Amino acid sequence: MFSKLRAHAAVAVTTVTGLLLVGTLVFHYLEDWTLLESFYFTVATLTTVGYGDLVPTSDISRVFTAFYILAGVALGVAALGLIGASYVEIIERRMSERESRREKRLLEREKIIVGKKSIENKI
Repeated sequence: MFSKLRAHAAVAVTTVTGLLLVGTLVFHYLEDWTLLESFYFTVATLTTVGYGDLVPTSDISRVFTAFYILAGVALGVAALGLIGASYVEIIERRMSERESRREKRLLEREKIIVGKKSIENKI
């Protein structure tokens, strides 16, 4: 049950980690920022915060940033959606199993009651 959620969580974490790594390295190379500045800008960009204290200065950086925002936000939302869908599926399955057990107990109780009445009526 949880293996699917774990697999989806692993995919999501790997995706986000990959996005952060790619953004950090590309901005470090294109803008000649430190790795910390590049990472900071990458996180601010992917979370759509955009403080404005660091900005791309070259045309190639601006173009990369535009596509990076589009791809990064889309992949980030998809990763979170994947985890959310798996979680909802687990909850629904648990609820369904609980309901099935409840219905089975009620049916067992009905059999006992109906069986008892039929025996008493014959006597």
